[in-house]
Amino acid sequence: MRIAILEDDLALAGYVEKSLSASDHSCVMFTDGQKLLHHLYRETFDMLILDWNVPGMSGLQILDWMRDNLDTRPPSLMLTSRSAEEDIVAGLSAGADDYVIKPVSAAVLLARVNAVARRVYPSPSSNIEVFGPYQFDSRAETIEFQGEPIAVTAKEHALATLLFRNLNRALSRAYLLETIWGVKPDLPTRTLDAHISNVRTKLNLRPANGFKLTPIYSYGYRLEVLT
Repeated sequence: MRIAILEDDLALAGYVEKSLSASDHSCVMFTDGQKLLHHLYRETFDMLILDWNVPGMSGLQILDWMRDNLDTRPPSLMLTSRSAEEDIVAGLSAGADDYVIKPVSAAVLLARVNAVARRVYPSPSSNIEVFGPYQFDSRAETIEFQGEPIAVTAKEHALATLLFRNLNRALSRAYLLETIWGVKPDLPTRTLDAHISNVRTKLNLRPANGFKLTPIYSYGYRLEVLT
């Protein structure tokens, strides 16, 4: 997952990043709530880990803002030293999916993050996934349209799978690149656009087939399901 960490204690932020990166999570750190807010307009995150008391905007204010301004809110975990019952109630009522009190061990933090992820992003129960006329086989890395196989590369399969698993969710270019090619890939910017074009063409993603792959200016792409 791509996780944003809002924490102004650099030592603690580094500890959290190291704990999560060891389990292949990609972490982006912020020490100021306003800076995180700015990036929420421009980038996609699978989860936020929020401290309460930070410069700019507090973690609680970030939760309030997301509730009022984002159609699709990433799950959030409050990681804070504020342990009073009324604070826990306030954090959860504001929309936090979990509330963890500092200090916390790396193992417990990772377990709590993974628990939230399982609730919000459940793993497919089978290697076969069906989206309208499309059938994906994650084990064989194949795609069929109305029973007919579509020739795709491994990267095209991974990109198409990611888009279909996030139907109607805007995905930033940075998110797509990191998820498919790894953290901070050294690739020309046209690489993603070329793969998006291939996926659109090969899968024939058009309204007649129930789906539309839409570019979002200065952000990324969204695969929309048409009803």
